[in-house]
Amino acid sequence: MPHIWGVRTTWRTVGDGEFFCPGCGGDRSYLRRIGRHRFALLDIPLLPRGTAGTVVECAACRTCFRTDVLGHPTTTRLSAMLRDAVHTVALAVLAAGKEGIDGSGTALTIELREVLDPLAPQPAPAGSEDILLQGARIALADGPYTPSERQTLAAVGRALLLSHEDTERLLAIAARTPP
Repeated sequence: MPHIWGVRTTWRTVGDGEFFCPGCGGDRSYLRRIGRHRFALLDIPLLPRGTAGTVVECAACRTCFRTDVLGHPTTTRLSAMLRDAVHTVALAVLAAGKEGIDGSGTALTIELREVLDPLAPQPAPAGSEDILLQGARIALADGPYTPSERQTLAAVGRALLLSHEDTERLLAIAARTPP
């Protein structure tokens, strides 16, 4: 039975895309929607009563979320970010072992930051530690760490938001682990 009067929210779609849905737990399509409250008579919206804000609605489960959910990368994007991070760390460590970091230290630090900064808040701490450990194992492939390799790995640790103590602990673990 319809209500005689009340406030009803009407929604207008203003965009769409793909996001990681926390409700479904996967990459899904979404609709970005803006809501407006309206005074309704016999369920017919008549007079504006203010805004309800903007939401992101999952096309699969129909759950609505605040727009900050779009800041979390999709699993596809996260996978690409991880691949790029591992690739960049490997190249940085190899370059440091071959030439030393002195000549290209600033450029290398900038490149590491560009690739690792967006990734740093995403993975669990174990994921960040694993990226650093992979770089450490590459550095150790030809013998003990060189000063430039240590400097590069320290920059990787900082970019991944690992503390200096955690970085040193992980480098020691890698050095003790047989290849």
